[in-house]
Amino acid sequence: MSAIQELETQYSTGIYAKRDLTVVRGEGARLWDEDGKVYIDCIGGMGVASVGHANPKVAKAIAEQAQTLITCHELLYNDRRAQLLEKLAQVTPAGLDRFFLCNSGTEAIEGAIKFARMSTGKSGIVATMRGYHGRTLGSLSATWAPKSDEHFGPLPGGFQHVAYNKLDDLAEKIDDDTAAVLLEIVQGEGGVRPASAEYLQGVQQLCRERDVLLIVDEVQTGFGRTGAFFACEHYGLEPDIMTMAKAIAGGVPMGALAIGPRVQTIHKGTHSSTFGGNPLACAAACAVIDVMQEERLPERAAEVGAYFKEKLEAIDSKKAREVRGLGLLLGVELKTKVGPLLREFMQRGVLVAAAGTTVLRFLPPLVITTDDVDTVVDQVADVLQ
Repeated sequence: MSAIQELETQYSTGIYAKRDLTVVRGEGARLWDEDGKVYIDCIGGMGVASVGHANPKVAKAIAEQAQTLITCHELLYNDRRAQLLEKLAQVTPAGLDRFFLCNSGTEAIEGAIKFARMSTGKSGIVATMRGYHGRTLGSLSATWAPKSDEHFGPLPGGFQHVAYNKLDDLAEKIDDDTAAVLLEIVQGEGGVRPASAEYLQGVQQLCRERDVLLIVDEVQTGFGRTGAFFACEHYGLEPDIMTMAKAIAGGVPMGALAIGPRVQTIHKGTHSSTFGGNPLACAAACAVIDVMQEERLPERAAEVGAYFKEKLEAIDSKKAREVRGLGLLLGVELKTKVGPLLREFMQRGVLVAAAGTTVLRFLPPLVITTDDVDTVVDQVADVLQ
C-alpha cells in the first residue's frame, strides 16, 4: 500500500471496496497512476468522463468561471444558468423544456419522485426489477435490491417492482394510486440490459391510457452514451420526466431533471438545492454540450460502439455467455464471476467495471480510439481464453 493509499485509508470510512490503484492524472480515454503507468479507461468515472479526462475546452470554461463567480443560489437569476437551461432545452427530447438543476443522479431521481407525486396527487411509483436509481432513501426504494434495507431500513413506502421488458406485468401493477412508472432504457447496474422497442413503446402508451407519468432515468445513458444524445430518442419516446447526471458537466458534480407538459402542478418552495445550478457547474455543462455537438460525440459513440460490440462478439471463449448494450455502454455476461478478472485487466493496463457479479461493463470516454478498443478487446480475449 502506497503512502497515498495509507493516508486515504486512515481517514475514509472504508465503505468503498477499492482497487489497489492510485490515479493521479488523466487525458482523453487514458489514466496514469502514481508510478507513471498508463491505463486505457473503460470505466470513465462510471460513465462521467464522456468528453474525455481533462478536456481542454471544459477545463478552460471551469477556470474562467471560477475567476468570475462560483456560487449563486437559485434565489437569484444568473447568466450562466440561463445559458445552460436554453442549451438543455435544445438537446433534450421535444416537450422537455423545464428543468430542475441539482448535484447528482440520485438527487435527480428524488426530485422526479417528488414532482410526480406533487403533480398527480398520487403516491405509487412502479419501477423495474434489476433497475438502479441511486443510494438515497427515496431512490433506493425505487432501486431493485432485495436486501437494500438490511442496514438502514425501513425504506419509504409506495414503491413496487415489476419484471423488466414484460408489459403484461406492468399493466397488472398499475392502479388508481400510481403516480408514475420509472425505468431505464438500458439497465446499467442491472447487467447492461437494453429494453426492446416494443416494450418501451408499450410502456409509454400504457402510461398515457392510465393517466400515469413516465419517468425515464437517463443518468447513465444520457449525453451521447448510447449513440444518441439521450437513449429514449432511439425509440421516439416522449417522457414526462427525464433524469440526467454523470456526463452532464464533464466530471463536475451535477444532475438535472427535465419535465414535460403533463407535469402540471409545481408548488413554489417545495423543493430546492443549495448548490444546484451553480455557475461553475453550469459553465462546465455548457462546454460539455458544445464539445459533444462540435465533435459529434453521440454519433461517434454509435460508430465506435458498434465496432467495439462486434469485436467483443467475435471473441471465442467458453467463459462468455452474451454481449449486450447500446453505443458505448456495453456488457459481456460471463459464466463465471468477474471480480478476479477485473484485477487481471488492471494488471494489463485496462480498467473495466462490473455490472453485478458476472457482467463486465465497458463505459469508456466517447473519445476512445478504435486502436484503444482493439487493445482492450485483445486483452479481454486473452484473459477469457
